[in-house]
This record gives sequence, C-alpha cells and structure tokens, in this order.
Amino acid sequence: MTALKDLMNWRYATKKMDPAKAVPEEKVEAILEAIRMAPTSSGTQPFEVFVVTQDAMREEIRKVGWDQSQITEGSHLLVFAAWDNYSAERIDAVRSHMEELRGENPMIAQYYENLKGAYLPRDAAVNHDHAARQAYIALGFAMLAAAELEVDCCPMEGFDADAVDDIMGLKALGLKSVTLLPLGYRQEGADWLLPMEKVRKSRADMVKTIS
Repeated sequence: MTALKDLMNWRYATKKMDPAKAVPEEKVEAILEAIRMAPTSSGTQPFEVFVVTQDAMREEIRKVGWDQSQITEGSHLLVFAAWDNYSAERIDAVRSHMEELRGENPMIAQYYENLKGAYLPRDAAVNHDHAARQAYIALGFAMLAAAELEVDCCPMEGFDADAVDDIMGLKALGLKSVTLLPLGYRQEGADWLLPMEKVRKSRADMVKTIS
C-alpha cells in the first residue's frame, strides 16, 4: 500500500489533462464512494455531487470557469453543490434516515430537534456557508482517493457560481455550486506545473503546539 505522504507528493493541481485518456468508471465510482463516506457535521451531508460528462454542458461551464481547460479535457467533471439553506424538512430527512438504520432513539430525536432550534433561525447565507464547508471536507477525501487510484484532478473555485447554477438548474433544487473537481490524466510534457517543486510552508511555520 502506498504511504499517505507519497500520495500527497504525487498529486498536484493538474493544469493540463490528456483528452484522449478517460478515467475508468470503476475508479470514478471509488472516488464518489470516498465522497459519500466523508464525515460531515451532525451527519447531515448537506450537499450533492453531480458527475458531468456531457460535452455541451462542460463547454458552457468552461466559458464561465475562467476558460480552464481541465473542465473539458478531463473525462469527468464533479460539481459539488451545497444546500442553499437548512430546513426542517431536510433535517428531519437526515433523522429519519438515521432511524431507519439505527432504530428510533429518544437521544437522536432530541439531538436533531436541538439542531433545528440552532440552525433554522440563522440567516440562509450563514447556513449555506456551513453546508459548503461540509462539501469541502468531502472534496479532500475525493482528492486523496483520486491520488490512491492515480487519477489526476484539480480543485477549482475559479468560476461564476451563479452562472453554473443557471446552466445546471441547481437553484430549483435548492442547491448552490461551491467547487469543481475535474478528473482525468496529466498530459506529460504539456503541463507547466508538473516538473515544479511542490511548495508548502515548513512545519514550524504551519504548526503551533500549545501544551
């Protein structure tokens, strides 16, 4: 098994993907399973992931995505879309699903009633931001899963989210796009970033120990 450190050193934000190489569906499914299994606050999983392979839609997204070529050169585009707000119906659905698998429990029932009491009075923008942060946890799991499978990817925030929402009809679903993740394979010799040294802060600059 490849060490986690080696996987993190192998992966990079791929800038040039080979359009002739498609990611096998079984690898895409494994990445999606990592997303599904990622932890989220209170187990709400307040986001959905769209797998876009349709060329026409990816072309439209590229136009509002700073013309980043990976959007169309990768074989699959993952769009992470977070809930626009928490609602009683959404939280009740989380609780119901949990009770289906774990059985009814007064503690669980009370927990989610308390959650509604905390979340529902908040501004929708605050709740959406919270939901988006849960999507980003899953994004990290997706990137590591891709690295383990030797699939390249590039997390993206450089796009017009409102435009992507319109292209994909997300607003009608109560969702807002928050990040994109093209999947594909690096194009050797064509990606200016590939040969460059990975740059990160030193441990001393990044980590502070309080004891």
